Parts: sequence; structure tokens; C-alpha cells
Amino acid sequence: MRRAPTILHLDMDAFYAAAEQAAKPSLRGKPVVVGGIGPRGVVATASYEARVFGVRSAMPTGQARRLCPNAAYLSPRFTLYRQVSDTVMELLRALSPLVEPLSLDEAFVDLEAGGVPAETAAVRAVGEQLRRDIRAATGLTGSVGLAGAKMLAKIASEAAKPDGLVVIEPGTERELLGPMPVRTLPGVGPATAETLRRAGIHTVAETAEAGEAELVRLLGKAHGTGLYAMALGQDDRPVVAERDAKSVSVEDTFEVDLTDRTRVRNEVLRLADRCVGRLRAAGRSGRTVVIKVRNYDFSTLTRSETLRGPTDDPAVVREAAVRLLETVDTTGGVRLLGVGVTGLADFTQEDLFAQLATEREAEEQAAGGAAEPAEEAAGEPEAGVELPRRWYPGLDVVHEEFGAGWVQGSGLGRVTVRFETPWSAPGRVRTFTVDDPALRPGEPLPLIGGPDQSSAPAIRPKSVSPAGEAESEAGEEISRR
Repeated sequence: MRRAPTILHLDMDAFYAAAEQAAKPSLRGKPVVVGGIGPRGVVATASYEARVFGVRSAMPTGQARRLCPNAAYLSPRFTLYRQVSDTVMELLRALSPLVEPLSLDEAFVDLEAGGVPAETAAVRAVGEQLRRDIRAATGLTGSVGLAGAKMLAKIASEAAKPDGLVVIEPGTERELLGPMPVRTLPGVGPATAETLRRAGIHTVAETAEAGEAELVRLLGKAHGTGLYAMALGQDDRPVVAERDAKSVSVEDTFEVDLTDRTRVRNEVLRLADRCVGRLRAAGRSGRTVVIKVRNYDFSTLTRSETLRGPTDDPAVVREAAVRLLETVDTTGGVRLLGVGVTGLADFTQEDLFAQLATEREAEEQAAGGAAEPAEEAAGEPEAGVELPRRWYPGLDVVHEEFGAGWVQGSGLGRVTVRFETPWSAPGRVRTFTVDDPALRPGEPLPLIGGPDQSSAPAIRPKSVSPAGEAESEAGEEISRR
């Protein structure tokens, strides 16, 4: 623990949804939900306007639509989110050489390593200036937490939401943490929380009062010892710059063992989608799919399959996970399932298209003929291939006459487009046939730095990201070893 609150945690506010609102003037101040829009879609991020209706990350999109039918439901545009993230991370690296990104919209910063005086007033001033700089550079807001430990800085940023700053003074940790639920502590997921609940432990104060020996008995030596230290407010983990992710994984423990094979398969599919959402949020692709199965008797099995090339395509990961599940006997009951992707690489469109081409060639050879187009897997075609007329809500488009806009919806052979830019007034809506030759996919426009807005740095577009069914950031893990 440090004697001054020199560890900063930044968490952007409703990041994906806020970026979409900044890019689309007609959606500002209105409920926006970003995530998968298909039958198995899951909410990645909901704007604060949508959260009022009960919409939350990790919620099935169908449920979100019932709670907030008037929201704008958009497919994610990870190219834009990565561009905004790069701008934010550059601002953080200007503060210190020790910046530890956790995801596109979240990072720790060691201000002491950046030469900031170890005084509350000095670090608060740095935090406030950072928030102003982020707004000027991106048009978005972020919440800042400052404390003497990483765990406490993250708790402080959560308390600061939205668009605020909270400082936890060293020496006040136990008083602050005591009444909080035990799930507040890092490493306490649903399974650990349930184990503690059964032992009558619900709050951080009760966790500390239970003592180290009792926590070790309940959770094992490593987990119990670490949790006891956290409950006392002790967290000496350093800020580690540019940690390289080795794997991305998600898992769930079930209150009742699963015995129905169909239910087990559906849970694996759901976990695969969540895993891909986290993979895409990190801007990575992976070559090896792994499943984890913990049986009723606590025996744990893992199975893996290495693909022909790196991918972040949900269909590819789902199919591989189901194939692996077929090799495991689950008839006795399953208490935990997990899906992960290892062998990570930086995501490139070329990798994905090369893999799809190889898989289609193999399918054609096996079937003795041409396979159906894999339109669902890619957001833009290979060179020389006709553009797919699949218009996802939120997709950037350009019309030869009306200019830049975005897709509001499509169906029955028609596509509805709202023509506006991040720096324009709310635009007009027009409808076209889905095969209108004057309409084509576009690229994300800069949120700041458009016409008559040259005072702030622009976020420059690179390419269109494929639309997919993204997942929640909650309850998922990026493993870095």
C-alpha cells in the first residue's frame, strides 16, 4: 500500500454506446444499446439512458428489447472503438511510462512513475486534467479513481461514475470497504460469493472478521490468503505496462448440476459468444479454442482444437467448442463450463478472410460442389468478390448523392439510412432497395476534427469492422502470464 493515492484507474463511461452517440447526433440523449442483434445476441454496452429501463451488459438482447423497445439497437463497430481507445491510451502514456490497459476502455496508471508529486492535491489535479483532455480529444467522458492500490483505485472509479473523480485517501480503506458486498473484491465471482454466503459471509467486513484460516479452509490457500489481504484493503500489485494477453476465457459455475445434454450445449454456445465478445473488445484474434468441463465430482477436463488460422468469428469459435464438447461425457452432471481462446494475435481482416477461404475450399471438396456463402462471418468481402447486401443497424454507409450516413434498419428488400455525421445536426432518413448501386459500406468518421472542428485531434478511420454479436465485459477474463 502506498502512502499517497498515486495509482489512477480510468474507466470510460458506457464506452461503446457513448461512442455511437458521439458519432450519431440523432441518438444523443436517447437510449442506445450496442451488442449482438440476432436471436442469440447479448448486450455489450447500454447507454445510461437505456440503463434507466433496466438494460444491462450481458443481458440477452431479446430481454433488453422488451425492457426498452424504443432504444436504438446497433451492431458494434470495433474499428471505431479501437481508434478512440488508441487516442485515450496516448493521453495516459503522456502521464506515465507505466500504463496497464485492461481493455479498450479501462486502464491503470502509475502516476508516481510519471513524476507526479505524492500529494493528494497534485494527483487530483492530474486526474481532473485527464478527464478534460479525454473530452476534448474524443468527445467522450471517463471516470477516474485515485488510491494507493489498484483494487481501491478501481473501486473509486466505479463510485465516480458517470463522468466523475473519486480519491480514496490511504488509511481510510477498511472503513470504506467494510459495508460493501464481498463481490466488490477482485477475484470474487459467483461461485466464490456463493461459497462465502453459505458460510454466512456477505460483506467485506465479514470477510475480514472471518479470518485468514477460515477463508483458506473455505477457498484454498492461495485464494483464501489473497482474499483476506484484499478484505483488509491490502493490495501491493504493481502497475504492469503493456501486459501481453496469452488467452481470453469465460466460464460459469451452475447452482444445480446440468444433466440435460441440450442445455449443456446451449451453455457452451453462449459462453463461446461471450468469449468472442471479449476477444474482439481486446482487438485480438486467436488460433486455439479450448473448453473446460468440471463434472459433478469436481473432476475437471479440458479439450482444445487448433484452427487453420487466427479468428475472432463467433461462428467458427462456436462450432469448434461444440465439436470439443462432443468428445466429453457429461451424463453424470456438469457444475462448471468454460470456453477460451489461446494463441492470440493482433486481429487482421486478412487473417479471417484467409481462414474462411480455406474452410470454404475444404467444405466444397467434401461436398463435391460449391458451399453457401459465409456472409454471416465477414463484414466486408475479399478482393474481387461482390459486396454482400447485408445491412446491419449502425453500419457506416456512403451514398453517391446523399453522402455519409448509417443504417437504421433493413428488411423486406429495403434499407433505411439516416444521413448525418458526428459534427452535423441530426440528419434526414431515406429508404433504398438493398441492392441500390449508389449505396455502399463506408468507414467510421472522426468523432472530433471534422469540418469546422479542427481544434481537437481527429480519430482517423482505417477500415470497416465486421458486425458481430458482441458480449459483456463483465465476468470475463483476459489471462496474461
